[in-house]
Order: sequence, then C-alpha cells, then structure tokens
Amino acid sequence: VCLIGAFFIMYVFGFTINVLTLLAIVLATGLVVDDGIVVTENIYKKMERGMNKYAAAREGSKEIYFAVISTSITLAVVFLPIIFLEGFVGRLFREFGIVVAGAVLISALVSLTLTPVLNVKLTPKSGPKHGWFYHATEPFFRGMENGYKSWLTSFMRVRWIAFVIIAACIGTIVWLGNALPGELAPLEDRSQFRVSVSAPEGTAFEPMEAGMDKLQKFIMDSIPEKKVLVAITSPGFMTGSVNSGYMRVRLVDPKDRTRSQSEIVKYLQRNTWRFPELRVFPSEEQTIKVGRRGGGFPVQFVIQNNNSEKIREVLPKFLERAGENPIFTIVDADLKFNKPEVRVEVDRLKASELGVRVADVSESLQLALSNRRLGYFIREGKQYQVIAQVERSNRDDPGDLRNFFVKNNRGQSISLDNLVTITEETTPPNIYHFNRYKSATISANLADGKTVGDGIKEMQAIADELLDESFVTSLSGTSRDFAESQGNTNFALLMALALIFLVLAAQFESFIDPIIIMVTVPMAIAGALLSLWVFNQSINIFSQIGMIMLIGLVTKNGILIVEFANQMQEKGMRKYRAAIEASAARLRPILMTSLAMALGALPLAVSFGAASTSRVPLGVVIMGGILFSLFLTLFVVPAMYSYLSTKKKGLPEELLTTEEKEKEREQNMQASELI
Repeated sequence: VCLIGAFFIMYVFGFTINVLTLLAIVLATGLVVDDGIVVTENIYKKMERGMNKYAAAREGSKEIYFAVISTSITLAVVFLPIIFLEGFVGRLFREFGIVVAGAVLISALVSLTLTPVLNVKLTPKSGPKHGWFYHATEPFFRGMENGYKSWLTSFMRVRWIAFVIIAACIGTIVWLGNALPGELAPLEDRSQFRVSVSAPEGTAFEPMEAGMDKLQKFIMDSIPEKKVLVAITSPGFMTGSVNSGYMRVRLVDPKDRTRSQSEIVKYLQRNTWRFPELRVFPSEEQTIKVGRRGGGFPVQFVIQNNNSEKIREVLPKFLERAGENPIFTIVDADLKFNKPEVRVEVDRLKASELGVRVADVSESLQLALSNRRLGYFIREGKQYQVIAQVERSNRDDPGDLRNFFVKNNRGQSISLDNLVTITEETTPPNIYHFNRYKSATISANLADGKTVGDGIKEMQAIADELLDESFVTSLSGTSRDFAESQGNTNFALLMALALIFLVLAAQFESFIDPIIIMVTVPMAIAGALLSLWVFNQSINIFSQIGMIMLIGLVTKNGILIVEFANQMQEKGMRKYRAAIEASAARLRPILMTSLAMALGALPLAVSFGAASTSRVPLGVVIMGGILFSLFLTLFVVPAMYSYLSTKKKGLPEELLTTEEKEKEREQNMQASELI
C-alpha cells in the first residue's frame, strides 16, 4: 500500500521513474514496514495477555500512536533541507527525498488505520494461537529478552560509561571524517573514456595529424575491448589550436571484457612514453557532471592575479611542485607562455620615404602567409576554394620575408626586408579570465586510490607556500562541484539535526527528551564512517545523503524507549526502573524495525554491475550506521534517560473520568506484572 502510494506521489509531482526515484523506492521498502511492526507487536502483546482483539487493537494503537507519529514525522523532516537545497545537490536529490518522505508518512497513516483492522480481521475469534514455530523459537526470544534485561541492569550500575561511549563516537567521527578520502561520486564503469592530446606550441597541423594517427593505431592494436574510436585533430570545442587533439574511445559492455574501464585507462597512462612528440592525457568521465564543468581532469585549481607577469613567474614553480607530488599522475595548465611568435614592426618613416603604405605591407603579409580564401571557382561541376598562400618552403623561416615584395606608389617592387624589423619571442596563445581576473587553471589526474578531496588539499598546500597575498585561488570543474556538494550536504546535515530537535521538542513538550533521543545520532554516524573505512569506500555525495537519512532512522529507537519510559513514569514508576523496563519491553520492536531497515538497504550495499559503485556507499552507510548504533542505543539511551530525564506525572486524580481511572488502574496492574 505504501509503495503504491509512493508511486502516486511521483505521479502528482510529475516525477519520472529514474535511478534516484527507484533508489528511493528500494530504501522505502525497508522503512515503511517499521510503523506496522511497532503497532502489530503492541496489539499482539495485549492479545497474548487475554485482552479482546477489538479492545487490543484499539488500546494497542492508542498506546503507540504517539511513537508512530513522532518517528514518521522525524524521518520525513530529515528530507526537508535536501528538498530545498540550491544547486545541483538539490536538483539531484529532490525527487529522492520527496518519494522517501512521502512513503514514510503514508506508512504512518496505514499503520494507525489499516494495520489495526488487519490485526482484528486476520486473528481468529478465539484469539491468537501459538503453533509449533512459536514454541520452537519463543524460548530463544524469551532468553534474549531476559539476558538483555540482566545485562542492562548490570550496565546501569556503571552507566557513567555511556558518556565515554558517546565521547568515543564523537572522536571516531572527527578522526575518520578527516582520514577517509572525499570525492564527488565514485567513478562508474560507463564503457567509455576520453583522451586529450597536445603538442609543443608552434607545431603545424601536418605533424600533429601524424602524431594522432600514431596514437590511434596504438589504441586500435593494444585495446581489443574498444568498440568505437573517434579521433579529431584541432577540435574547435577545445582550444581550437592546431597543436591539440581529442579522442573518445567507446568500449564493449563490462560483461564482455576482462579489464575494467579504469584498468584500461591506467594501461594507456603507463604507455604515454611511446609518444614523446605528444602529451597524452587519458581520463575517465565523472559519474556526475554539471553542465560543461564535468569534463577534464578531476582536480582543477585556479590561480588568479591581474598582474600576468606574476602568474608567469609563479606558474612554472607551481607545476613543478605539483608534478613532484605522488598524489598526481599528470599535471598540466591551460595557460602557457611558450608559443613562438614573430613580431613584425614597420619602419613608418622609411616606408613613407620609399612611397609604401603600411596597409600595403599588411596586405602583402596576409596574402603570403594567412591561408586567406579569396573566392571560389567551378570546374567539372565541382566548386573549389581559391586560397592565397606561398609554398611552405618559402614561408618556414623568418628570413623568408626578404623574398616578399610590395609595390610603392611609383610601381617599384620594394623588398619587405628593407621596411620591417623582425623580433622572435614567446607569448601565451590565449589569455584566460576567471571571475574577471587573469587566471591559470592547473589540472591534475589522480594516482590510484586518491580522490578529489586529497588533490584539492595538496593544491591548496602548494598555493599557501608559493602564492603571495595578491593571488586569489578558486576551484573549477569537478573540484568545484565537489566543494559545492560538501557545503550543501553539511548544511543539510546541520539543518536536519536542528529540525529534528525542534520537532521532537514540540511533540514531547520538553527540551530534555529530544537530547536523550538524539544521543543515538553520533553513534550512528560513527558506525557509518567505520563501515566506509572497513569496506574501503569514500565520503561522497551518496554516503553523505545516507548519513542524513540515518539521523531520522536511528532516532526511532530512542523515541520508542523514551516515550514508553515516560508512560511508565506517569504510572508512578521511578525513572531508573522505567528506563530498564521500557527498554526491555521495546526490545523486540526495536530489533525488528532496525533489522528491517538494514535488510532493506542490503541490496544497495551488495549491488553488482557497472553502475553499482554509486549505490554501494549509500547502502553501506545505512546498514553500518543502523547495526552499529542498534547495540549501543539499547544501553546508552536508558543510561542517559536515567541521568537527564525529569520526573513525569500523570493527570491529577480529580481531572480523570471514571473510565480513565479504571484504565489507569488496569495499566498499573499490567506494569506491576511486567516488573
């Protein structure tokens, strides 16, 4: 019912069935059963004590409805910051958040309406009957409950250890948060990669084309997994210069090859030495690309300064330091100062004396050197261009200018060598700007096992050492997307914590109870980070979204314990004993809901296939965080409750109706039997 309702929400909001909405459906499958588990368990427990099934359904639902509403609203509120995030993170996960939150809210409605009805309709009139499976397994569960209660009672004698556990979890978060690699998203095997090629400045088209042919032949011969190879010399969508080239290689499906996409790219990187006349840069496409910023190397660090001489002075040092760093395999910069240039200056006084106009000199040079199109002619039904340019043998050397002549106003031919001064120098082929500053972008590919976060840290360390205060630094491409995602998800994490605290404070009408419940959060985050470390995963946008989800998921267990302990306190039980009894009474629903959520994420954590690398961190975070925090929550939350909770009182006797007085006496008797 809940999943059909989730699809209806997708229909209302105009969402499509895509990777992220299906990911939300997979996770919701494990979440929507939680409320039904809690309600059914409470109703069934009352039936086992002899209560009529109609009364059990009514009283069981009424007793647990506050916990159901609290847990569902808490989990739905977690996604509010994600839904309203700006930038590509918000656009990417908006549909995901709405689908999960909608499914959870529908599950709360279903569990308080349809679930009690099903408990009544599907239970025999004579009450629940226990079969052989119950008698075979119940001793184990009884022993588990008694053992847990005994362990918890012993732990409560040294409950100050709860503070040590919380401090250890916070320390683990800080340590692993800095130690784990960070990236925008894990690289997926998309069966394609790109190769950027460049040659020394001044290289003509013909030798560049020959080098591209040589590289193309090597790829064709040494990579049998190729399916399509497209090679372009001097592509207009790159620099547009003749000393550049571009290749895109399409591979066969992963199931039809023994090497992964990454292994093939690394093989090509190891063999770039075979092409000394070229600079070859193979790279994989990023999993998430935002506009045109997704191409190129993963690390793109921009240095900015309006004094181009300062950039010219510091850029070679920066490239040298980055090239020596073991984190990077290839380092390059878009701004280069090695383009050979011949500066031709006209002696205007001498030209005037000889009767030659400067415009005539300029036009003569254009006709001789510029490959200028003068027009068209048709021959045998085909159209041809008329190109003005002298033969290459007469224009390869600056000294060839002495062979060019221009006529003066008297019709005499004057050698250009007598009118001009030639100076050879090097200049940048292009001048780049970033945020209105003159800039240079240093791009780098990463060594095996390194991530974008590692590369940015190293680039920033080099910048701190080499650049003075006149420089400004920034990020571009995938690095910029990574930084934006970090800022957005960190903001969403803090906002989720604040919203959950406020929602719980409003529901419990207390600022203390939400604090007790939210001690589960650092334990869950510590478990998530430990899981990423154990399974060699990174902190990326998917694992961060999983951590935000964990905040809503793990507070469920705390809500169940605290809410039931408050009920027992209202019946006159001391808070120390109420914490123990509430935890023991809620052990089974806590175990069932936690295992349901963890197993719901299991298909993501063990995903297979070429596109599974993005889903695995999300599944690992949810499974690891829930299972790690489950054990600690069962001990830490009761301990914190005994320290922090205030005394709860029921309504005064004179405000209770006769029916409520009778019900309270019955509940007190049940509580005494439980104790």
